[in-house]
Amino acid sequence: MAKQRIVVIGGGFGGLKLARALDKKQYEVVIVDRNNYHSFPPLFYQVASSGLEPASISFPLRREVRGRRYKGCSFHLGEVGSIDVERKVVVTQYEEIPYDRLVIACGTTNNFFGIEGLAESVVTLKSTSEAIRVRNKVLARLERAALLPPGEERRSLLTFVVVGGGPAGVEMAGALGEMKRFVIKREYPTISPDEVRVILAEGSGVLLASMGARSSADAEKGLRQLLVDIWLGKQLKSYRHGVTQFADGQLLNASTVIWTAGVTGVPFELRGSEVEPGPGRRFIVDEYNAVRGMTDVYAIGDIALMMSEKYPKGHPQLAQVALQQGENLARNLNGGSERHPFVYRNFGTMATIGRNRAVADVGKFHLSGRLAWAAWLFVHLRSILGMRNRTVVFINWMWNYFTFSAGLRLLLKQQQRPR
Repeated sequence: MAKQRIVVIGGGFGGLKLARALDKKQYEVVIVDRNNYHSFPPLFYQVASSGLEPASISFPLRREVRGRRYKGCSFHLGEVGSIDVERKVVVTQYEEIPYDRLVIACGTTNNFFGIEGLAESVVTLKSTSEAIRVRNKVLARLERAALLPPGEERRSLLTFVVVGGGPAGVEMAGALGEMKRFVIKREYPTISPDEVRVILAEGSGVLLASMGARSSADAEKGLRQLLVDIWLGKQLKSYRHGVTQFADGQLLNASTVIWTAGVTGVPFELRGSEVEPGPGRRFIVDEYNAVRGMTDVYAIGDIALMMSEKYPKGHPQLAQVALQQGENLARNLNGGSERHPFVYRNFGTMATIGRNRAVADVGKFHLSGRLAWAAWLFVHLRSILGMRNRTVVFINWMWNYFTFSAGLRLLLKQQQRPR
């Protein structure tokens, strides 16, 4: 019998887990992604703060599908613009890919909540390339400020605003706080650390709202120790020409605003179907990750919205959910008529604030400080693809821990042609 073709949109955690677990004797698997590499989103902030090189958290997808566990898989580079459900075709800018079954695992992108002009004025942290852009902007601001006399322009260049008090915002603000406290006085002698302002603005009244109250309090304490200003209940209204305006009317001059405040499903056009994505542009799925209202179409990971009594607003948008959904869906597709509903096993959540500072909630237990930081290092190191990448990341972490090395603080600008 001819194999059925399963097209997986997205080479992230969930997509790769599914492709690896599918029975290749039954299925021909095609992975489609806009990039030819798999990224590790939890460490984007370390690329943005010059802690890691981009290649350390990226792994070539073509190399991955060469592995024994992926035999029977192929990779197609392309950004999905539309899905023709009636013809069963995925359309990218390069080709049309027919499918028998489709799995949407493309994750999320930035959500600017309709604030006009924000996408063009802020920098974001949802991809490796965006993290490189943040790194370049931060370094460029420091280099420029080092040459200016004291004044309003210098103050604006040395003001860094991180919007969003979730794990990404807390980790980014902590990394900038470490730079302010330990790096500035050594590498930029013309800049006083007191001139640098790192502000973490959160619209609600608490940091790390998805975690427990103790984690929120410990995160706030750790950030203040790193000289980060925390503004709670501050919603950004606009950002134009270097001026941030908050909903309460406060204005602030800041040349760099890093947006981590919201996510939404990756958008693309659906043809031949009246199904619309649900809240946050996430596809509403049943307990088997089948998209409601469609045939032979599934969604897993951040873009899937599976509502239940325990999770009325869907599961948290974490890598563990994507991995477990990918594994369960593969089990169902491999098993024919026998199907198993998805049950999320929560292994805990964690966030790091800086060296020797982290928080973790594991069941009823709360960890903080060095122990949580060591657990965070172990979990993230174990999750990176490729032994080379794990080794490089571990060496970088150890080297930076003892030396605060400046070897990765390189301002590399892309140029189309020599000047």
